[in-house]
Amino acid sequence: MGMSNYRIHGATGEWEVVIGLEVHAQITTQSKLFSGAATAFGAEPNSQVSLVDAAMPGMLPVPNRECIRQGVRTGMAVGAQINKYSRFDRKNYFYADLPQGYQISQLYHPIVGEGEIEVILDDKDPEGSTKTIGIERIHVEQDAGKLMHDQHPTMSYVDLNRSGVALMEIVSRPDMRSPVEAGAYLSKLRTILRYVGSCDGNMDQGSMRADVNVSVRRPGEPLGTRTETKNVNSVRFVMAVVESEARRQVDLIEDGGRVVQETRLYDPDKNETRSMRSKEDAHDYRYFPDPDLLPLVLDDAFLDECRASLPELPDAKRHRYETVLGLSAYAAGVLTADVESARWFEVLVSEAAAKAGKSEADLAKQASNWLISELFGALNKAGKELSDSPVSPAAGAELLALIADGTISGSIAKQVLEKMLETGDSAAAIVEREGLKQTSDTGVIEAVVAKILADNADKVEQYKAGKEALFGFFVGQTMKAMQGKANPGMVNELLKKALG
Repeated sequence: MGMSNYRIHGATGEWEVVIGLEVHAQITTQSKLFSGAATAFGAEPNSQVSLVDAAMPGMLPVPNRECIRQGVRTGMAVGAQINKYSRFDRKNYFYADLPQGYQISQLYHPIVGEGEIEVILDDKDPEGSTKTIGIERIHVEQDAGKLMHDQHPTMSYVDLNRSGVALMEIVSRPDMRSPVEAGAYLSKLRTILRYVGSCDGNMDQGSMRADVNVSVRRPGEPLGTRTETKNVNSVRFVMAVVESEARRQVDLIEDGGRVVQETRLYDPDKNETRSMRSKEDAHDYRYFPDPDLLPLVLDDAFLDECRASLPELPDAKRHRYETVLGLSAYAAGVLTADVESARWFEVLVSEAAAKAGKSEADLAKQASNWLISELFGALNKAGKELSDSPVSPAAGAELLALIADGTISGSIAKQVLEKMLETGDSAAAIVEREGLKQTSDTGVIEAVVAKILADNADKVEQYKAGKEALFGFFVGQTMKAMQGKANPGMVNELLKKALG
C-alpha cells in the first residue's frame, strides 16, 4: 500500500531500495544496566562512573531489574514474542571508549523475538495507506563511553558517563522500500516508546539513534549488498540517508563498480554518506556467554505485571477516538501521534464535559477542533511546544464549557484564547472583565434586527423576491452591530421570523 512504488531512476532503468533499521534506544532508568551509577543527561564528564563502568578488576555486574522490565514492556507493545529464557554474551573488541574490552549484549538469546509495527504513510488518508513493518528482535545491551577529539590539538579525551548505560537495540526486518516508509517507521517506534515510557525518544540528546541499512536491486531480483550508516539522530536525516545512499549505490553500480559492505557516516551539511570502515571481512567479535552473569529466566508473574502496566497504546487510542468519540481519522491521528497531546486532550475533554454537564462524546469533536486548529496553531506561531503552553488543559476546558453553555460564541472564544495566552488569566475572568458575554436577550436582538432590515429595505425586497443568499448578509450585519456578542442561533431564528 501507499508508497511502495518508490523507485530510483538510473541511466539503465529502475531500481528498488531495500531498507532495514537498527534503532538504539536508551532505556529510561535512574541507573545503568549493571551498576548503580546515575544516567542523567548533561552531567560533568566522568562524574557518573562506578567501578563497574570503569571496568576495575574484580567488579561484578548485577542486572538492573527495571531495565529488563522496560525491555519486556517494549516487546509487548509491538506484539512481539517474549523469551522467558535469555542470556548475556560478551562482544569483544578494543576501543578507547570501551574500558572492559568487551560489550555485554545478547546475540544468541535475545529477550524479545519477532513483532511488528503498523505505520501510516499519509496523514490525510490514515485509513488507506498503512503498512506493517516487521521487527526481528529486541535485545538489551550496554552503551560505550564517548571520545572527544576537539578539546586538545594532540590528545583525545574519554567521557565514561554513558559507559554501561542500558540500551535496547530494536532491529527491523528489511521491509521498508522508501524514505517515507523509513521515516514513518522511526516516528511510530518513537511514539510507542514514549507511550510505554521505556525511552524518552530525545533524538537530539542521543537517547535514540538509528543505524540505517540500505541496499538497491532491480525490482524482483535478490537482495543487493548493503551498507550501514551509523548513529543517525533524526527522522529527517534517516530519510535523507536512504535517498542519498541509494542514489550513490545506483550510480556506482551503473558505472561498473560494486557496492562494498561497509560502515558509513552521514554528513548532514553536505547531505552525503562517507565510508567509515570496511566490513568486507565480518569482524570476529568472539561472542561467548558472559561468565559473570546467569541467564535471565522470567516467570509468568513478572510477565503478567509487565503486561498489566502497559498504557493504552497509540493504535488502540486512535481507534477509540474514531469509534467512541467520533473524531475524524485525521484528528485521531494527530492527537495520538504524541503521548503529550493525547494526555492533554483527554484532560481537556473530561474536564470540559464535567463543567458543561455533558458527555465526553458530546464535546470531543469540538475539543479536538479547538485543540488542533486554535491552540496548536497559536503555539506554533509563537514557536512553543504543547509542554510550554501558558494555557493548561483545565483552563482550556473552562473556555470550551463557556462556548458549550452559550455564555460566549465561537468567534468571541478566539479573542478570549488570545488574551489567555497573553495574560495567563482564566477564560471566565477575561469574559467578565472585557464584557464579552453572549447576548441571548430576545428583545435586544429583535431591536437590532428591526434596525438592520429598515436600513436595508432594498435588500429585503430582493430577498423576498427569491434571492435567498442574502440571508447570510443580514446575519453578518446583525452580528457586526452586536460586536459578535449575539447568540448566533437566536439571530438566525429572529431574522427568519422578521423576514417571514
